Amino acid sequence: QVQLVESGGGLVQTGGSLRLSCAASGRTFSTYAMGWFRQAPGKEREFVAAINWSGGSTFYADSVKGRFTISRDNAKRTVYVQMNSLKPEDTAVYYCAASPLGVGVKSYEYTYWGQGTQVTVSS
Repeated sequence: QVQLVESGGGLVQTGGSLRLSCAASGRTFSTYAMGWFRQAPGKEREFVAAINWSGGSTFYADSVKGRFTISRDNAKRTVYVQMNSLKPEDTAVYYCAASPLGVGVKSYEYTYWGQGTQVTVSS
């Protein structure tokens, strides 16, 4: 069992930056692939970024490529997403998720989910 707690969300102006953190419980964190997803009001949850267990492989949605950076610190059992050049369309609840089966870009590939943190980008 893995418990995930996101933090770092908030209100930011267009062009600003935020760094989200996701702290995990459990000794097996370093064996899990981790992902970030987001869900805007009235829309389906969508993939944002993912990272494999070692941090050696990362994947991004086209909409955030070049602006967001995912990373992890296995010693701290934490995964991050640095979000730069934020746009109003980035407004959503951001969720982190853990997969024991390997990195993926689909929500059904992830077993454990956090409660989410709100990111609001004002224009």
